[in-house]
Amino acid sequence: MTTAVNPILSGFYPDPSICAVGEDFYLVSSTFAYFPGVPIFHSTDLAHWEQIGNILDRPSQLPLAGCEHSQGIFAPTIRYHEGTFYMITTNVSYGGNFLVTAENPAGPWSEPHYIENAPGIDPSLFFDTDGTCYYVGTRPNTEGVRYNGDWEVWTQELDLKTMKLVGDSHKIWKGALKNVIWPEGPHLYKKDGYYYLMIAEGGTGPDHCISVARSKDIFAEFEGNPKNPIITHRHLGKDYPIIYVGHGDLVEDCNGNWYVVMLASRPCEGYTNMGRETFLAKVEWEDGWPIINRGVGKLEDTVEISLPKMQMIPKSPIYSFAQDKLDMAFLTLRNPDSDMYELDQNKGVLKLALKNVTLKEQASPAYVALRQRHQDYQAGVQMRFTPGNEQECAGIAVMQSNEYHIRFEKYLEGEQESVRVISCVGGKDDVIASCKVPKGDMILKIVACGQKADFCYQVCGEQVMVACNVDIHFLSTEVAGGFVGCTIGMYASSNGTKSDNYAEYGWMFYEQI
Repeated sequence: MTTAVNPILSGFYPDPSICAVGEDFYLVSSTFAYFPGVPIFHSTDLAHWEQIGNILDRPSQLPLAGCEHSQGIFAPTIRYHEGTFYMITTNVSYGGNFLVTAENPAGPWSEPHYIENAPGIDPSLFFDTDGTCYYVGTRPNTEGVRYNGDWEVWTQELDLKTMKLVGDSHKIWKGALKNVIWPEGPHLYKKDGYYYLMIAEGGTGPDHCISVARSKDIFAEFEGNPKNPIITHRHLGKDYPIIYVGHGDLVEDCNGNWYVVMLASRPCEGYTNMGRETFLAKVEWEDGWPIINRGVGKLEDTVEISLPKMQMIPKSPIYSFAQDKLDMAFLTLRNPDSDMYELDQNKGVLKLALKNVTLKEQASPAYVALRQRHQDYQAGVQMRFTPGNEQECAGIAVMQSNEYHIRFEKYLEGEQESVRVISCVGGKDDVIASCKVPKGDMILKIVACGQKADFCYQVCGEQVMVACNVDIHFLSTEVAGGFVGCTIGMYASSNGTKSDNYAEYGWMFYEQI
């Protein structure tokens, strides 16, 4: 027996999809404009998850140049059939719907197979008992779109040898509610002679929910559960600790027990800076329909699981750069240039080149980041950087989007090295605080508690506060919009000028407080 604590993946891990292979579970999530794309996790107990790779780890698999922050990769689905893993998703910025395959879930994964004549987003695969593979997706209402979000779920056979759809496509459901908006994230299953379809609907905000339908004919119109939605938190109010619940995927363990993973958000003082996270719930079946968290009807803080506890080595909060590869938890924005950073194993540092683009541009800035995973946290970097002119800067940033972020950077003011805290709100920079600093290596540190943050630096063991109680509520989905959560990372820029300079980072740390 083990206990899962929700969220099972904290931070920006939305649109979770899960599959079981024997006693092992594999889980993936969306990454939008971040690279590498689609992290994949492994667990044997559904409570403890270890990242084993990133499925889309080559630019040839994941073109992202110029895409908006909340474009790129939408809603992956992972499935396993007869020795092969399949991940299917949408790149809304380039190419549309595609799938990749692997024999080992840790990789390598194949180049993309783009699915022709597959409109819409959020594709999924279903393998029937006879081995037939079906593509399941969403698309605009084929009878004519009457309002924004008037979409439908459709399915069609997919030939895995040619990677082409065959036969006719069939509309199978529009969702549970009258005039429903955005039926999405469809997943098909088969149980006791029925095909079950689970979807999200209502949009991925306050009205989000999960609904289910069934049919004995995979191509027929599905019958909705009279008790739909089977889970939502929209009736619990904006101040409830878990909101925006929806977009789920069912899984059965080796003992015949059922569970569901889904996304939800945890508001902090009314704002969700971390975006949408991955949660777990129990599922039981009654009268041919799934019930999520029987007798409770909402997500709980913990889930008791009848599986042996998975043993994991505790992860250090300090990320060093003495290896030949970055830790797989790190992200960059869009496709990084090959010379954007270098790991110098002899010195044990990450060298980050000053690029002429900034965090405000829809480009590929010099930015190497981790996800924010807690409402209260501290993060910092050990940095060696000498700005060559007033345009050059380097430091640490907390980023919700190109137009909404906060930067803590070292720069040159006249001939004096200085640091400053800059908030970017709606694309407009505002210098909150600045001060002169001595030359040499320094630690830049951010301490965030709720929607306030302190910014300090340390040189030769002496810590100096630069700005305290800085309001950071604008680093939230509610203010910035979009589908992502905050990341915290090392960055460097020459602000539109050519530069051969770089910043050296000895380590980065992140931990809950």
